[in-house]
Amino acid sequence: MKLTQRARGIVQAMAIILSLALPAMLAVSSSADARIGGGVSSGSRGSRTFSAPPSTSTAPSAAQPFNRTITQPGSPGLGAPAGGGFFNRPGMGLFGGLAAGFLGAGLLGMLFGGGMFGGLGGLSSIFGLILQIGLIVIVVRLAMSWWQRRHETAYAGAPAGGMGGQSNFRTGSGFGLGSGSAPIEIGPSDYEAFERLLGELQTAWSNEDIAKLHTLATPEMVSYVTRDIADHKAQNLINTVTNVKLLQGDLAEAWREGDTDFASVALRYSLIDKTVDRATGRLVKGSDQPTEVTEVWTFLRERGAGWELSAIQQT
Repeated sequence: MKLTQRARGIVQAMAIILSLALPAMLAVSSSADARIGGGVSSGSRGSRTFSAPPSTSTAPSAAQPFNRTITQPGSPGLGAPAGGGFFNRPGMGLFGGLAAGFLGAGLLGMLFGGGMFGGLGGLSSIFGLILQIGLIVIVVRLAMSWWQRRHETAYAGAPAGGMGGQSNFRTGSGFGLGSGSAPIEIGPSDYEAFERLLGELQTAWSNEDIAKLHTLATPEMVSYVTRDIADHKAQNLINTVTNVKLLQGDLAEAWREGDTDFASVALRYSLIDKTVDRATGRLVKGSDQPTEVTEVWTFLRERGAGWELSAIQQT
């Protein structure tokens, strides 16, 4: 039984929609959170960018791998920007290859008149098309699950860490000095600097103060934040973060690379996070009620300079 031209067009349109929706379902989606960092894992941790920070009492769950980083796998430290394109994201090798292959084959087939997966000359071809698209979804989801398990296993294998016990000078429950074997010493003044940066960075983000951000974070982190602010402006939105209060924090690890010190710190803090229409002030997302967030922030310090934000990882 031959398909009518209209039916064939509907089937081809459905195939295009499904093929384009497939990577969107599996891509790293932007979080509903709009605070600095956008609720995703961004930045670099020097040579430990692709090693998980140890878990702590504040952040017992494994930190997520980076969604945005300029560091190349296997590089000794901060590297050249990673290649662009959806299928060239860090850690997406297997998934990228599969999805690119499937999408390329299907879309090229349609462009050359053969349909998504060949001829659509009869009703059986519709069922075949649906079956093949379903198989693609299953295969790619299995590949993505494998990729996630691989990274979760690697992250779960990190040695346990965390230091607790000493009160934070503001909250009464914050950073501890502990007795770990960190390669460098992290003292009370360092913890005070981390807490101060937490508040100052969120304020600069809310004020869209790029110049201030350049004094508080690495150029890499500033580039991501600038891009996020530009995205909000394009949507006529503005995100404001207020009432930031550190509830608990502890050191995951601290080390030195050449003239640069690194410290990865688990932070649990509360904040009021609201996204409003830039013109009318209408609330689009968030509320006036405080919410709690747990993240791992990495700070770096060049010799003779102060600490600045180098990375944020979700837990």
